[in-house]
Amino acid sequence: MRVEMWTDVACPWCYVGRKHFREGLAAFAHHDRVEVVHRSFELNPDAENGTVPIIDAVAAQYGRTREQQVAREEQAAAMANAVGLDFRVGGRVFGNTFDVHRLSHFAGTRGLRGEFLDHAFRVNFAEEASIYDRETLVGLAVAAGLEEAEVREVLDHPDAFAEEVRTDERLAAELGAGGVPFFVMDRRYGVSGVQAPSMFTQALEQAWADRPAA
Repeated sequence: MRVEMWTDVACPWCYVGRKHFREGLAAFAHHDRVEVVHRSFELNPDAENGTVPIIDAVAAQYGRTREQQVAREEQAAAMANAVGLDFRVGGRVFGNTFDVHRLSHFAGTRGLRGEFLDHAFRVNFAEEASIYDRETLVGLAVAAGLEEAEVREVLDHPDAFAEEVRTDERLAAELGAGGVPFFVMDRRYGVSGVQAPSMFTQALEQAWADRPAA
């Protein structure tokens, strides 16, 4: 069975949702027969990289007060902490994740896409280092097991793996995904948002039971 997982490294709910999915998958009896495919989704494809604090930028984007946005961040942090993830509130900046997604596809050609995304999420939320800074991005890619010279070459060529990112995003739109995290099981069942691990286990069990007969 194949599970496709759309996420954006800038999304706090994806940070938590990925961990919930992993816990739900671990509890699934046939977890060793599930292929997980990571796919790209940009929450803010038109964003420019800069120094605007994420809380101020997202509050303005959704018409919230700063206090309301801080409360949402603290809610996400509490959910992350509850499943053993570190999450700092207040230090991230707003930016464009297209290069992160391009590098994730390159990492996939080396069998390291999951590892790369793990590092990127951790750097963004646990360390609050800017994933939009080139050297930070290179450093986390190398920490995930990629070769530095190859990482820099991908970043130096804006078209490298760009179409792969856009293909993922077109597919998400075709499947009706308006946000992330978004999970699709064998192209028949969709699960969106931060669900409890048990919800993922149940969805996997249903998708497994409803597989076409061989």
